[in-house]
Amino acid sequence: MTIRRVLKMGEPLLAQVAAPVQRFDAELDTLVRDMDETMRSLNGAGIAAPQIGVSLRVVIFEVADNPRYPNVAPVPYTVLINPQLTPLGSEQAEGWEGCLSVPGLRGLVPRYTHLRYSGFDLHGVPFERTAHGFHARVVQHEVDHLDGVLYPQRIRDLRNLGFEDALGARMTPMPD
Repeated sequence: MTIRRVLKMGEPLLAQVAAPVQRFDAELDTLVRDMDETMRSLNGAGIAAPQIGVSLRVVIFEVADNPRYPNVAPVPYTVLINPQLTPLGSEQAEGWEGCLSVPGLRGLVPRYTHLRYSGFDLHGVPFERTAHGFHARVVQHEVDHLDGVLYPQRIRDLRNLGFEDALGARMTPMPD
């Protein structure tokens, strides 16, 4: 496993649509292990392959005792390959988000509150899951990376984007 450099907003690869995974092999396994090691080293809630310079439709996520998100319900460890998202209703909520590719900043981002996601696990086995609240937010945030979208592009009012230390108490995470 290797901790990889995380690309930052402005680097061209982060604005591209990632290619679908075609082979579930040792190379994919190594990629996911590197993503996991990188995410954990930075206390991330998730990471997408493009964030470490690989333009493939792969995301991983997990929230369990994460100091960056202290008051949210746990999100199970998930490897999600070639994901498909389906909102379950039209309800959206705004919540504060951060990103390993946009370090030090947080923004108030609208997201669907309830959705179904499907795709493949690391071994190419299809699966489907429903998510709500923070879990749904994390999935949408990570899958956006696969379509070349970073969370600041979704903020409705840029007055709701700022540095974490300046936002302070105003920045309360969305409870689940």
